[in-house]
Amino acid sequence: MILYTTGCPKCKVLAMKLDQKNQKYDICDSIETMESLGFAEAPMLQLDDGTIYDFSEAIQYVNSLG
Repeated sequence: MILYTTGCPKCKVLAMKLDQKNQKYDICDSIETMESLGFAEAPMLQLDDGTIYDFSEAIQYVNSLG
């Protein structure tokens, strides 16, 4: 999993939720990388299968984890 983050409050909430669920993830905080991927907002969460979630979708996904 990759968490694309700018360190904003939403980014911190998503990182906290991932940590609470003991999920391993890498952090990308490069604005240039996020722009090159077409991201217009952060955070974004990319799963290992390539699925990309925005903040709302990512929160729902993390909450669904056991």
